[in-house]
Amino acid sequence: MVGIVGYGSYIPKYRIKTTDIADVWKKDGGEISSSLGVSEKAVAGIDEDAVTLAVEAGRNALLRAGIEPLSIGGCFVGSESHPYAVNPTSTIVGDILGFGNNYMAADLEFACKAATAGMQALSGLVASGYIKYGMAIGSDTAQARPHDVLEYTAGAASSAFILGGNKSEFLAEIVDFISYTSDTPDFWRRDGIRYPSHGGRFTGEPAYFSHVISAAEKLLKKTHLSPSDFDHAVFHMPNGKFPKIAAKRLGFTPDQIKDSLIVNIIGNPYSASALTGFSRVLDVAGPDEKIFFVSYGSGAGADAFIFQTTPLLSKKRKLGPTVDDYINDKEYITYPEFLKKERKI
Repeated sequence: MVGIVGYGSYIPKYRIKTTDIADVWKKDGGEISSSLGVSEKAVAGIDEDAVTLAVEAGRNALLRAGIEPLSIGGCFVGSESHPYAVNPTSTIVGDILGFGNNYMAADLEFACKAATAGMQALSGLVASGYIKYGMAIGSDTAQARPHDVLEYTAGAASSAFILGGNKSEFLAEIVDFISYTSDTPDFWRRDGIRYPSHGGRFTGEPAYFSHVISAAEKLLKKTHLSPSDFDHAVFHMPNGKFPKIAAKRLGFTPDQIKDSLIVNIIGNPYSASALTGFSRVLDVAGPDEKIFFVSYGSGAGADAFIFQTTPLLSKKRKLGPTVDDYINDKEYITYPEFLKKERKI
């Protein structure tokens, strides 16, 4: 048995409104905001990167877990914006958080689902007894070319989850998980190229919906469960519309997904997108509730999980800041300030 024994998120305080970006390019901001389902997004500070965001989320996860950092046996960081091409994010995070030297570390890349791949790998290591605890982190200061549609949605955030095998420590048990994968090039960034590209006609049906829905249906069939058996559902949020459409197609209700929908107010922080939505659900979920979760990564693949919360969750979540604490602590910036913080000028 493997479960979450600690979790935490971090969202930078800076925000820029969709309408402010649109005004610079002489576009209809209201129309763009409505079309994408994103009214504003989180922006990393000039001194923040995927490492610093990951450290903050990791600290919050350790606060809730109440364990010694030296007991962490594995640290996997998933990101599309690792600050170094050669020099691991995970070792910097591990050193700052005090993991010592007796742990395995790896940086993972699979677009927006790299961190959930890390959760799957750590689950196996914990279940086999090779490590006692493992931390998986999704952290991104998402990149977007000026005047690209991604500039309106690409955000910044980080979420961390500590997995363990002692049931008495579980905040949420991992009931089961599966993956669904194919070679579908909907989004990519070649080595040495600063900004990502996206293949328009691939991004919807062949990529996101095909993989998310296939993974979800496969897991529901495997576990003999139906959408009505769940209290909450979380889907990757590249924009404000896709997760709602996926949920409806699968049979989940708007009430089941409402607590996870944060893309409208922080944007899409890539590897941290679905995980931050999940973190927000853990902030409000009651005991013995089932959570259905599906991440998505371009290229393409989806990881689907089923979690069951425990009575310990309501006690432990008070030990760290909630996602809403970070959402509500915000400062709006102008487009020139945004360019400076994103290091585009």
